[in-house]
Amino acid sequence: MRTLAFTCGDINGIGPEICIKAINNIYQPTERKIVLFCPANVFENASHVSPVSFNYQIVNEYDPSNNNSESVTIVNIGKFKQNIGRPTQDSGRVSLLSIKNAFDIVASEGADAIITAPVSKTAFKLAKIKYPGQTELLAELSHSKKYLMMFLSDQFICGLATIHEPIKKVSKLLTTQLVRSSLKVLQQTLIHDLGIQNPKIAVLGLNPHAGENGKIGREEIDSIKPAIKSFKNSFIEGPFVSDAFFANQLYKVYDAVLGMYHDQVLIPFKMMNSTNGVNFTAGLPIIRTSPDHGTAYDIAGRGIAEPNSMLEAVNWAERIISNRRKLNSAS
Repeated sequence: MRTLAFTCGDINGIGPEICIKAINNIYQPTERKIVLFCPANVFENASHVSPVSFNYQIVNEYDPSNNNSESVTIVNIGKFKQNIGRPTQDSGRVSLLSIKNAFDIVASEGADAIITAPVSKTAFKLAKIKYPGQTELLAELSHSKKYLMMFLSDQFICGLATIHEPIKKVSKLLTTQLVRSSLKVLQQTLIHDLGIQNPKIAVLGLNPHAGENGKIGREEIDSIKPAIKSFKNSFIEGPFVSDAFFANQLYKVYDAVLGMYHDQVLIPFKMMNSTNGVNFTAGLPIIRTSPDHGTAYDIAGRGIAEPNSMLEAVNWAERIISNRRKLNSAS
């Protein structure tokens, strides 16, 4: 039996809707227990847009010792006003509250994984929440300094050396230590969480033509190559010229790719996985996956949001749960 904790995400976006649609698809009482952290009024509003086909109970506090999986548990985290289609202070506050509640349950082993619905950085800012995204928030809650934003699909797996950083800052942030740490987390995640023994990892260069031997930048020479060379008995190669790497579909040769900045790998990833990509926070003691799309304010409240990426987030979370259980039982 697995227990999955869902967060509602931004209540003015498609989060509550795709949570209901995903749970409609996966609700099997004999296989998993499901907990959704969401304001009761928001859940009820979303259920009018996307009808619920599962049994559920609304509670004000979640009790992990209650092993009844015959109904989905909706944990009411307060009453909040919705303004469908736009970020607000309330939507930021609810996003944070649902994440913290879900994290507490998983950290205390009352659930196996968190599936987070999309949040808005603008709503976070309106609510005076200091984190640029869920990845950084969950890393701090976990007291984890070595973590990695990863994106998962059956076609392409990638990680980011830097996450939500302005381009002008990336060069200064790319130290040998950072690249090495990112590669270490990526390598260990591939082995322990994804069950890939002796993984093959490709590392992308930062500059055009991967610096062309220092003529177009020295980050490859000064930081990236030394980090790669430090892994003496591992199959880690690069730095590759980014455009040629994807044009020649070299990603198919490797188990994962480490990019230096956000859009370098997210553009090809989303072109390949426009409706089914998954965001995974690697390096944490807890398991957290999420759809790789945003709040979709433009279609919120219309009942037309597709839950495909949310369902893939569930699939990948359960794969990782299974692999960690196997690892723990073998140790």
